[in-house]
Amino acid sequence: MKIYSHENQMLHQPKTYFSRGKMRQPQEKPERLIELLKAPKALGLTVITAKDIGIEPILDVHDLGYVDFLKNAYSEWMAVEEDMGEEVQTTIYMPNNNEGLGILAKAAKYQADGSAPIGKYSWTSIYWSAQTALNAAQNLLTQETEQNKIQVCITRPVGHHARKSAAGGFCYLNNAAIIAQYLLKKYNKVAIIDTDMHHGQGIQEIFYDRKDVLYTSVHGSPIDFYPVVAGHEHERGQGEGYGYNFNFPMPHGTDEAGFFDYVDKSLATVELFNPDVIVHVLGFDVYKDDPQAKCHVSTEGFQVLAQKLKELNKPLIVLVEGGYCIEKLNDNFQSFLSGL
Repeated sequence: MKIYSHENQMLHQPKTYFSRGKMRQPQEKPERLIELLKAPKALGLTVITAKDIGIEPILDVHDLGYVDFLKNAYSEWMAVEEDMGEEVQTTIYMPNNNEGLGILAKAAKYQADGSAPIGKYSWTSIYWSAQTALNAAQNLLTQETEQNKIQVCITRPVGHHARKSAAGGFCYLNNAAIIAQYLLKKYNKVAIIDTDMHHGQGIQEIFYDRKDVLYTSVHGSPIDFYPVVAGHEHERGQGEGYGYNFNFPMPHGTDEAGFFDYVDKSLATVELFNPDVIVHVLGFDVYKDDPQAKCHVSTEGFQVLAQKLKELNKPLIVLVEGGYCIEKLNDNFQSFLSGL
């Protein structure tokens, strides 16, 4: 097993978070990475510093104009003579019929909600989060062996809500989609297994009309719960991608046994697809005491989850994404790593 991260992911420090009618305290913050990094250290595992794979794999998934916005929005925001605040943030959401004339219009075009502000160093962290994921993919493309068949990426900011040209849900670049696309250089079929508390509507959107990437997601019902407009069971894909998108929305309040019932259904679908490689979006926000949780997974449950993934006996890349009960991230991640 190999584990990757990069210290530049610490630089993104959001100060604002607008959700459901009011400002809230940011939850996707650098302290998460500090706690997550304690887990491999406690288990005597080495964390590899990610290297720069380049921008091209990012642009294979995301629109150039959107990536340009993420990279340059802060400097354009600060160049406005009026005091605009410390971060690029908008309450105007107009992705269509918007020519992007001016930074406020660009923010309205490319920020899908109020949870993805852009600060002075955000782009650096966003970029290195994607590079951390890409290091695992690059290693599988060039050096797949039994010793590195399983790879874990400690990534922030998180990614699965990021759409082709929109940030939201604490997400900016869709790491799972980026590495799935990158892995297709060698592999014919990639399966993405998402067990984060929230549906990854960004992944779904990107691969919705394709059959080379299977997307399965176990998540809380999106009825009045983020992302609210996607993640329902009837969303099965379109065109040649029909039947390659599987959502397993859990009723809010689902217990641990119920969670694993849904996980087993997801894994059965993946086994039927018989992928060459698996990408797992791991969310610790399914933990019973997480502020985002609508189910009740225990610390010990993450070890069980890891064992189930390992039993698929496929090359596996794990992306550590959601999880906002900071004081339990270390314990929960140790449990998961022990299962691998």
